[in-house]
Amino acid sequence: MTRTPEIRAKELLAQLTIEEKLHQLTAQMVFDIGEGYEDRRDPLCGCYRNPGHFMHQNGRISSPGEVARRINLDVKQSMEAQPHAIPPLEHGESLHGAQWGMATIFPQPIGLASTFDPALVGEAADVIGRETAAVGVRQALAPVVNLARDVRWGRTIETFGEDPKLAGDMGAVMCRGFEHNGVAATPKHFVDNYADGGRDSNYSTHSERELREVYLKPFEACFKEGGAHGVMAAYNSLFNGLPAHANPWLLTKVLREEWGFDGIVVSDYGGVDGTAGAHRIAGDLPEAVAICLSSGLDVTLSNLDYKDIREAWDRGILPEEVVDRAVLRLLTLKFRLGLFDHPAVDPDEADRIVRCEAHKKTALEAARKSLVLLENDGMLPFEKGKIRTLGVFGPGADVLPTGRNYSGPYAHLWEAEDARSPLAYFREHAEGVEIVTGGDDEIPALAPRCDAVLYFTFIVEGEGLDRSDLKLPAYRTASAKDEAAQIVDKAELTVEVDQEASILKLAEANPNAAVILMNGAPVDVSAWRGAVRAVLEAWYPGEGGAEALWETLWGDSNPGGKLPVSWPKSVGQLPLFYGYKPSGRGYGYENNDGKPLYPFGYGLSYTSFVLKNPELTRMDAGWALSLDVENTGTRGGDEVVQVYLTSKRTTVVRPVKELVAYCRVSVPGGECARVTLDIPEWVTWYYDADMNFGPHGGEFTLLVGTSAEDRAFSVGLE
Repeated sequence: MTRTPEIRAKELLAQLTIEEKLHQLTAQMVFDIGEGYEDRRDPLCGCYRNPGHFMHQNGRISSPGEVARRINLDVKQSMEAQPHAIPPLEHGESLHGAQWGMATIFPQPIGLASTFDPALVGEAADVIGRETAAVGVRQALAPVVNLARDVRWGRTIETFGEDPKLAGDMGAVMCRGFEHNGVAATPKHFVDNYADGGRDSNYSTHSERELREVYLKPFEACFKEGGAHGVMAAYNSLFNGLPAHANPWLLTKVLREEWGFDGIVVSDYGGVDGTAGAHRIAGDLPEAVAICLSSGLDVTLSNLDYKDIREAWDRGILPEEVVDRAVLRLLTLKFRLGLFDHPAVDPDEADRIVRCEAHKKTALEAARKSLVLLENDGMLPFEKGKIRTLGVFGPGADVLPTGRNYSGPYAHLWEAEDARSPLAYFREHAEGVEIVTGGDDEIPALAPRCDAVLYFTFIVEGEGLDRSDLKLPAYRTASAKDEAAQIVDKAELTVEVDQEASILKLAEANPNAAVILMNGAPVDVSAWRGAVRAVLEAWYPGEGGAEALWETLWGDSNPGGKLPVSWPKSVGQLPLFYGYKPSGRGYGYENNDGKPLYPFGYGLSYTSFVLKNPELTRMDAGWALSLDVENTGTRGGDEVVQVYLTSKRTTVVRPVKELVAYCRVSVPGGECARVTLDIPEWVTWYYDADMNFGPHGGEFTLLVGTSAEDRAFSVGLE
């Protein structure tokens, strides 16, 4: 009889002392991997922040093999120190690249979402999963599947945008990529994680209906479709008055009883402490530990002292059945991941695969497909032979286009010998084209002699960097100073120029001007949008970004990315998203119509497309919608067909529209492609007034187009 991970875990659990059990539920993070590291590392903990994240200091970069050897040694020392030789679970960030060091780095998640290509994002996730596991990191604290419906939130950059369907699809393929490589995916932050105003980790104002209809959906997809075996609780409290870390409705009823989740729930860093601190529902840390574990939490990240969980046990407020339940879940996962049977990794293999040519090729393709063309009056692409002098300006021009958010290890920005900033790459590859550059103060003197000019913006976004306005930063320094920001490399922003004024100055000096946006969330473009001829949203396209931008500017690559968020005209429109519920009065403001500047799903191309000849076929479990995508231009390009559901005569109020299917398709110039999209029947199901989910009736119509505001045609469902 095969001894399953569950059976092996139960057998081991029966042999453990209470001290061993309690240690398994703790985690440690040791910042300095220098002298005295082994003395400060407690080898008895069940989980660790991987040391690779902290090895790259004083200007020295550790190789993948060196990181693997360090983690192997830590694992060996832990197993030797414990009576039952239990291997630790090493965790780390893998948001858009394995963050233990200088691994392959992809576009920030907001850029990955812009591809509208789950298959490509799945390939990226497979690379990230392989490079995470290669050094011995076996739990990825990713993906982020919170929805960005107020883009003032600094962590919008980490998300897949505002839509539950898109975020769920992207989150699921990310989870599959991790899990396929023996890494426990850990979608976060469960659930909601910010309040209106973009305030990070503030209490949720959403009802149970809103959570179930919108914010829980991407998480459900990560577990049911992505196979994730981890989840991280959010800092905020929910509608029922309880913090997410201490919320049995969330962690037990929904997650385990309704969804059948069989992995581990980990705290966010300091999240258990917050139950006693910020939320004030526990008197001290031992009581907070007892409340959280009893509610469904399993592992306390990081650094909650063993003495606190031990004191909860000694006081009698932490029942043994609660401890056994959590330890059993963690041990089962460790057996499932193969940690007991194969606790060490091969350092030479790590050196071989990390940033191999195949992985860098995938990063380049992701960068190409993430770019979104927002404005273009014909300036782009450049015509070869006509642009002989190209001006490149702006604070983002000579910066690696990775974004500092979760990019590279602690105390060291991500770097690689073969990675280039846009300016450096342009200089190296500008055959027959002179690259002119200088400070913003030199624009009036340099720009007029150029055939075309580009301005690269600069802004740092991420954890602890929420915004109260959306304008490009000017003449200021900002930094995220809380403890969590240390994990994102102490994100800092220093801007010594007024970027809006510089863009206007550039356009005045040379009317053949374009702006390349380097950002993780929409910015207010109202001051300068009409002055330039083209605007290209690059997000932060990762290590292949400079090459992808060069190809796109010259037409060797045709931008086909689409916005995963609604782009506001001004900050006063926020929060803003397309899937709102009907208003009894209207959606506009006194000074604008309330519509976004660029809608969700929007993006231009160097060619044009027509959607036509729809055919709807009833299937056993839904419908198949077929249509033609005709490229009416001469250039090959990509279009994203988007299908939205709208309804009437339902028993409760439903959103005005919801994305239910999409398909990115490449079509050569002058040709036509037939595509088929599957529409599952359950997309017409909803929660009734008594919060029962099912087919409650109504009249449903599919709106088909190329953005949330564009409609080529509509098709009724019968």
